[in-house]
Amino acid sequence: MTLSRRRISAVMRKELREYRHNGNVIYAMAILPAIFLVQPLIQIFTLKSVAAVGLRHEHSLLYLLAIPVLVPAALAAYSVVGERLQGTLEPILTTPVRREELLLGKALAAFAPTVVIAYAVFGVFIAIVEIFAHPGVAAALIQGPSLVAQVIFTPLLAAWSIWVGIAISARSRDPRTAAQLAILASLPTVALIVLTAFNIIPATLRVAVLLGAALVVLDRLGWRVASALFDREKLITGTG
Repeated sequence: MTLSRRRISAVMRKELREYRHNGNVIYAMAILPAIFLVQPLIQIFTLKSVAAVGLRHEHSLLYLLAIPVLVPAALAAYSVVGERLQGTLEPILTTPVRREELLLGKALAAFAPTVVIAYAVFGVFIAIVEIFAHPGVAAALIQGPSLVAQVIFTPLLAAWSIWVGIAISARSRDPRTAAQLAILASLPTVALIVLTAFNIIPATLRVAVLLGAALVVLDRLGWRVASALFDREKLITGTG
């Protein structure tokens, strides 16, 4: 299939403009990352240097991977049902843009700010730990494998969450319901992250490779499934 970069880029720019004027989107992008900063910061600021050794057996930084799961879920959930709410869905569906191009443009519009926010929050967290944590805490907390995992898994998790959100949005009629369902569908992934962060699931190289490979497959499959659910006729007639 040949996709038009021009049409994908046009859809992406349109979505980004709408994000800037949507209070609910701005709220989600600001509040959700802040929520997931609270737990690790409390742990760091209340931890003494003598107790920092225990951090070496945990992977608390992985807890921040919940941000690229939840933030794009809220954005993607608005992608299709939001067009219906504004009355712009039918005009878009009558354009020559393919559904794969339309959904890919919407997905990229949610992906770009999510990755930027996730990396920025992670960088701020590292800076806070380095500056304000008790001596020895930063060295115990900031470990190479956790840093690498953050860099690699942030885009993979964000992409998966976006396709789930778009699929839900394509079959929803109410933006709030779509957002709630998208976040609910993301909770199993968040639970997996939390269990790994606290070493209940062993954070080994083998587990990381398997999860990474699974996410690559799921991301590719998610685009296909979301495109299949995006039925122009049903969306125009309001059926399904």
